[in-house]
Amino acid sequence: MRLRMKGTPYKMRWRAKELSLALIILVCTTIFILTWDRSPTLTSTLPSKNQLQLSPEYRDKTVPVDPKTHVKEDISTLTRSETVNNKEGQHVDKTRSTNTAKSSSDFEEVTIQKKEAAAKHKHSPKREETNVIESGSDSKLIAETNNVILRGNTSEQEEKSMEHQACDYRKGKWVIDDRRPLYSGHGCKQWLAPMWACRMMQRQDFAFEKLRWQPKDCEMEEFEGSKFLKRMKDKTLAFVGDSLGRQQFQSLMCMITAGKNSPDVLDVGKDYGLVIPPGGKRPNGWAYRFPSTNTTVLYYWSSTLCDLEPLNILNPQTEYAMHLDRPPAFLRDFLDRIDVLVLNSGHHWNRGKLKANKWIMYVGGEPNTNRRIADMGSAKNFTIHSTLKWLNSQLPKHPHLKAFYRSISPRHFVNGDWNSGGSCNNTIPMSIGKEVLQEESTDQSAANAVRGTRIALLDITALSQVRDEGHISRFSLTASPGVQDCLHWCLPGVPDTWNEILFALI
Repeated sequence: MRLRMKGTPYKMRWRAKELSLALIILVCTTIFILTWDRSPTLTSTLPSKNQLQLSPEYRDKTVPVDPKTHVKEDISTLTRSETVNNKEGQHVDKTRSTNTAKSSSDFEEVTIQKKEAAAKHKHSPKREETNVIESGSDSKLIAETNNVILRGNTSEQEEKSMEHQACDYRKGKWVIDDRRPLYSGHGCKQWLAPMWACRMMQRQDFAFEKLRWQPKDCEMEEFEGSKFLKRMKDKTLAFVGDSLGRQQFQSLMCMITAGKNSPDVLDVGKDYGLVIPPGGKRPNGWAYRFPSTNTTVLYYWSSTLCDLEPLNILNPQTEYAMHLDRPPAFLRDFLDRIDVLVLNSGHHWNRGKLKANKWIMYVGGEPNTNRRIADMGSAKNFTIHSTLKWLNSQLPKHPHLKAFYRSISPRHFVNGDWNSGGSCNNTIPMSIGKEVLQEESTDQSAANAVRGTRIALLDITALSQVRDEGHISRFSLTASPGVQDCLHWCLPGVPDTWNEILFALI
């Protein structure tokens, strides 16, 4: 009896322990099951084959963002005012970063699926390039999965194209690069006009040739002539604009050939009507073809981007109708043969040029009587908007065409203008600044002109504004005494960077 009394509490205590243990196991099992899909440790143990079989709702989840990284929304004035996410990071000079800024062109011919992949890709670091993975196993898993999916759907060339399209090239800084310039001002005599080759002048300091533009948060593709020709195989690139457009054209020809004599390049100006007119000194442009890739690069002079029509073709001193509402006839005639088009205008919109060239403003086929567009600024805006609106309407008919409007190239006259003693004597690079971080274009007129169109803004104004030492200045071979050229650039020089950005965008 006494033994039974002693055994009963013992058994009860033992069963209580068993019940507690079972309850603990049940609770742990429940927690384990409920947290299985959420546990980074458990999901990371899945084989890679299973990772690729994630359901659509998990594949489409946004990659978690590092809390230390600030993400904000911005409005792009370059691509249909679309809202995009910008990821602000540290400025880099040498290291490639895939956390890039907003796109400057939205007419890259890719499918909607590839654009969506690019958006995901922009937020997911590429392991093979950066060797950096966001903290946390969740980020690691999804980033790895997205990278595998992207590699399965897009080629390496397409990935690079998406990366360059996403880079905001207008923001960055100038850095010294001993590998510059990209060609010799002495050697590129085949394409470079002597009046812009500062190596052929009395200028003695050439530190300005050693500067390279480094975009913020991304790396600009290195320009190579062979890569350009391969990219433009069987295609035509056309510059249409004023003398700054001609500088960009000559710069590109020197960059493609590395400034070396190229007797194999063909002059095909006649194919585009670019011949010296009767009584003229030079043609209205030039066109050259590289036979190895059937690539054509041309320039057509149209300083105002509107149609000019002689009022009396029999009179050598005739006045010209300046049709503000008509695009240049050259564009209407040859647009179907152009694959990349770069337009620019700006510095000829003044009364002096109007009078010297005998231009009379016309609208609707008649002399302009509308006072609202009688002043030069309004006439310019009316014309640019009119021409770009026409060009935008033509893009659906020419799906191969990529069109750019280049923002204005800044002048640096101090204490006067070109004809009143203005000068630009500074020769020290980056003395007035070297970095550009502003969100919007300095040339708001150009930004407004492309807004709502599929024409991209080639925004070079702000990055050129801090390069006052790069002008021809007082070293011009053709200027009158006391007259300096603070508008055009020494070549090699700043326009080379415009072409590097253009190369990255095409």
